[in-house]
Amino acid sequence: MGLAMPMAFLEQAGYRPFTLELPVEGWDAGRVRHARFAGISVPMHTALRLGVRAAERIRRENPRCHICFYGIYALLNAEYLLEHVADTVIGGEYEEPLLRLVQSMHQGKEDAIQGVGRRGEIPVPYLRRLSFPVPVRSTLPALRHYARLESSEAKLLTGYVEATRGCKHLCLHCPIPPVYHGRFFAVPQEVVLEDIRRLAEAGARHITFGDPDFLNGPTHSLRIVRTMRERFPHLTFDFTAKVEHLLKYRSLLREFAGLGCIFIVSAVESLSDTVLANLEKGHTRADVYEALRVVRSAGIVLRPSLLAFTPWTTLDDYIEMLEFVESEGLTECIDLIQYAVRLLIPPGSALLSRSAIHPYLGALAPETLSYSWRHPDARMDALHERVTVLVGQSVAEGAEDYLTFLRIKELTLSVRDDRPAARVAQAPQAFSRKAPRLTEPWFC
Repeated sequence: MGLAMPMAFLEQAGYRPFTLELPVEGWDAGRVRHARFAGISVPMHTALRLGVRAAERIRRENPRCHICFYGIYALLNAEYLLEHVADTVIGGEYEEPLLRLVQSMHQGKEDAIQGVGRRGEIPVPYLRRLSFPVPVRSTLPALRHYARLESSEAKLLTGYVEATRGCKHLCLHCPIPPVYHGRFFAVPQEVVLEDIRRLAEAGARHITFGDPDFLNGPTHSLRIVRTMRERFPHLTFDFTAKVEHLLKYRSLLREFAGLGCIFIVSAVESLSDTVLANLEKGHTRADVYEALRVVRSAGIVLRPSLLAFTPWTTLDDYIEMLEFVESEGLTECIDLIQYAVRLLIPPGSALLSRSAIHPYLGALAPETLSYSWRHPDARMDALHERVTVLVGQSVAEGAEDYLTFLRIKELTLSVRDDRPAARVAQAPQAFSRKAPRLTEPWFC
C-alpha cells in the first residue's frame, strides 16, 4: 500500500513512475541510475532499515537523485535521515505532499511545501483529509509473491487494503500516536471496495485489512465488509483491533464472522497489569481473557500479538504468558517471532515522555535507529537473546510451532530454576491446530 496509493496520486497527475518492491524484487541499477527522484516508503521499522540501505546505494549509484523518505518511521527518524541519507521526509497523510514535491522538482522550483521536511527544519506531520483515488498496483509484483492465507486446507492468494489510516488511541509504545496525535482518516467506501474488486480479479481469495485498528470507525468498517460480502461472497477477511474495542463492540463480532471474518489480530502485549499500565494500553489482564472468550464465542480465531520483553516484564511474567498460551490452546495462533519481540523505542516515541522508562534507557543507537535499553534483571536480556536465536533456527528449519513453543518453555523454566533445560512433554490443544494465519508473520 505504501507504493500503490502514491502511484495512484502520481499517475492521476500524469506521471509514470516505476516501483521497486525491495523485499520481493531484485535491484534495478539501470533505472535507479537515471532516476531524478526516489521515494522510499517506511511504514515500519524493518522497512526503515531496508530503506536506509537502499538510499545509501542510490547515493553511490546516482548522487544527484533526490531521496525522500515517507511514512510513519520517516517522521520519527527525521533527524537521522536528513543528516545522513535523505533530502526530504514526509509523515502522516503523505501522498499529497509527495505529489507536490515531485511537481515542484519537475518545474525546477525549491519552494517550501507543507508537510515536507528538509535539513535544518523541524518536520511536522501532514494531517489533512485527502481525496483518495483507487490504489494502483500495475507496476507491483503479482499477488503470488506476497503473503498468503494459510489454513489446514490450502494457501490462498491474499490482498491487502486499508479502510482507515492513523489511530485515535495513544498507546505509548506505538509509533502511530507521535505522528497522528489521536487522529484517524477513513478511506471512502467505494475506493476500498473497488480496490478489493481489483484484487479479487487478480486472484485474491482473502483480504487482510491493514488498518491500525479496524474498529476505530466500526460503522464505516461494517458497511465495507457487508458490501464486500454481497459483491464477493467467496472472499474471507481478517483485521486488527484493540482488546478494548473487541469488548466495546462485542455485539458486532458474530456479524463479522457471518460476513467472512476468520481471524482477528489483537495487541494483547502482556498479561502483566504493570506492563500494560506502563504502556498505557487501555486494557487489563482480565480484559484479555474476556476478549478471547467473546471472539471465540463468535466463531472467530483470535491471534494475539505480544510485546514479550519490556523493562517491566519479569521472568515470572514471561512464564505466565507461556502458560496462558498453552492452557488456552493458542500455540498455533501466535507466530513464533512474538515470543522474541522486544520493546522498540524509536526517536520521537511517546514513551520517552514518561519517567518510568528513564532508569533503563540507554543511548540512541544509529545502527538500529532506536534507543537501547537494559532490563534490571540480566537474566531477561540473556533470555531474549536465546529465544531470538531459537526462534530463528526453528523458522529456518521449518519446525512445528508447538515443538518450538515447548523448547522456549523448557529454556525459560531452566533460566528460572538455574538448571539445564529439561524436556516438557505435553499434547497440543486441539482447538489451535487449524488456526488460519498469513504465511509471513509481521509486527511493528
